[in-house]
Amino acid sequence: MVSLAGKVALITGASRGIGRATATLLAKAGCRVLINYHGKENAAKEVLAEVKKSEVEAEIFMADVSRRIEVEQMVDFALNRFGQIDILVANAGIWQYAAIDTMTEAELKETMEINLYGTFYPITHIVPHMKKRKQGNIITISSTAGQRGEPFHSHYAATKGAIISLTKSLAPELANHNIRVNCVAPGWVDTDMSAEALNSSEREKILSLIPLGRAGTAEEIAGAVLFLASDLSTFITGEILNVNGGAVLCG
Repeated sequence: MVSLAGKVALITGASRGIGRATATLLAKAGCRVLINYHGKENAAKEVLAEVKKSEVEAEIFMADVSRRIEVEQMVDFALNRFGQIDILVANAGIWQYAAIDTMTEAELKETMEINLYGTFYPITHIVPHMKKRKQGNIITISSTAGQRGEPFHSHYAATKGAIISLTKSLAPELANHNIRVNCVAPGWVDTDMSAEALNSSEREKILSLIPLGRAGTAEEIAGAVLFLASDLSTFITGEILNVNGGAVLCG
């Protein structure tokens, strides 16, 4: 039932974790994919090889999403290569520990620039193209941290809360252009970004707070992205789709 044949998706932070799983799943649905990465070319090439098993066109592109010029170059490359961008998955992000009284300006700036600016920049450069075509689908990635906060990760939580507000702002702003804007908010997901915490002595405590009793998988988050990217969700915009095993119940 789910087909993205004829569509093109640009996925930021797609060399690992949720981004990788999303690229693979969208490709299985027939979507052509641009895989963004920063610094891990071999990993990006592995994703590319996996995506091409679905017999769709795909490319990799190195760009630091915190740098506007690099994002613009990436978007232009995608448009020149594929002729269109139907779906943007703004996924790139970092999660760093920092107590508020010891957080450095550099730590704050890095998280803000990658997580928040790295969401704004691709959106701002892709929206004119989507407006011209009178169609588009933007999917941002937030977190339960953006809904309830997260001790010792306040800068991360602040960016993820901002992404939720950005989604809710852009949905009505772009609706008249037939551009939908939605957000997926994962809870604990078993990826390399959260591996240190999930493999620590805190694991049992973390899992005890999740009603389903386990962390999610990257593929489960990708499934939510696929739903929002597909024609099964054409009457949904401005929504925050929570995929957290029941850990945060808000809707």
